[in-house]
Amino acid sequence: MKLVLLISSFMVATALYAQQEMPLYDGTVPNSKPGRTKETAVSKDNVLRISKVSVPTLTIYKPANANGMSVIICPGGGYGILAFDKEGTRVAEEMNKWGITAFVLKYRLPDDTTNIDRSLAPLQDAQQAVRLVRSKAAEWGLKKDKIGIMGFSAGGHLASTAATHFRSKADATTKDTTSVRPDFAILIYPVISFDSTITHKGSRNNLVGATASADQIKLYSNELQVTAKTPPSFLVHAADDGAVPVENSIRYYQACVKYKVPAEMHLYPKGGHGFGMFNKTTTDNWMERLKNWLTSL
Repeated sequence: MKLVLLISSFMVATALYAQQEMPLYDGTVPNSKPGRTKETAVSKDNVLRISKVSVPTLTIYKPANANGMSVIICPGGGYGILAFDKEGTRVAEEMNKWGITAFVLKYRLPDDTTNIDRSLAPLQDAQQAVRLVRSKAAEWGLKKDKIGIMGFSAGGHLASTAATHFRSKADATTKDTTSVRPDFAILIYPVISFDSTITHKGSRNNLVGATASADQIKLYSNELQVTAKTPPSFLVHAADDGAVPVENSIRYYQACVKYKVPAEMHLYPKGGHGFGMFNKTTTDNWMERLKNWLTSL
């Protein structure tokens, strides 16, 4: 009897985190050129760091009891690496417990050797991820109007870019007219602005370069791109973040208030940068706050 119970428990746990990695694009990756760059993955300090991503993928995590909501997760890493498990797969597994179907996006990291225009590559991948999930919603048992995007740090910049730049196609060659507007955005200690006084210079320089024009800096300063059509947003940040100043989240929140976009923000006095799902300086659990917020959408 005990053996049967053990096997059943194993089967439930396995089903809970059923996953499948798939190519993001069916065919040629847009805005790409042949290069000798080879993707690498290194595990250090309990974090899987993936670098030199030139072939994007989407990994689906299916819950045992899906509620129809889905979230596309963009790991951070300064547009130089992806903290793939800490800010990706582990978050997906937790969301599965809530009934949410989660997708971890392995997006292209900006690279002049593999991208024609490196500044466009990550956004092209984020838009394609939304497009793919929405187009396959019926097949995967999802609600087309409950597709969100989530990002940590530079992944938060990508998620906020997807949430504010959806009216223009990052891939001008696509003929697919499926909406790429996320229905909600979750931004965790995000890089929002490329304003030199508050930006994370590594992320900005990796995406647009150290000599980017004023127009390009403005374009990717997403607090300036918020409109009344921007989706509802949830933000988390620590006041003592020494890498990405808390002003990034504050400016985005203020823009949401200005345009009457529903937004919830949680600021902690301590926590620094990159705390992932657990800010060890407080007993407050921001993931529980997020879970509650998602039920209101």
